[in-house]
Amino acid sequence: MPEPLVIDPQTVENLRQLNPGDHDEFLREIVGIYFEDTPRRIAELEESLAAGDQAKFTRAAHSVKGSSANVGAMAVRAVAEQIEHKSKQALPEAAAMIPALKAEFARVQAEFAKLLPPR
Repeated sequence: MPEPLVIDPQTVENLRQLNPGDHDEFLREIVGIYFEDTPRRIAELEESLAAGDQAKFTRAAHSVKGSSANVGAMAVRAVAEQIEHKSKQALPEAAAMIPALKAEFARVQAEFAKLLPPR
């Protein structure tokens, strides 16, 4: 199976088309929200793991999966999906994937920084 794209260009284009001509303002806003929320969800994964709260851990992974798909962060979405599925059977195996999730999130941030450079 091929590696998922870091950022899906079609999803980004679809977001741009929701507000054409706004010079990527809407896209910047959506991506900004994603960049604020995802570290909170990753912290929630770590906190729920420490507390042994499998249901909260699974919900946090599900949230990362969905929000990542919404902005086209397909590699993050793929790792979050694996974490979500594994968390239902073996929380330690799912938890072992948190570093991979963080690494993919950093790649997404770098790619969006190229796509949407600061003004």
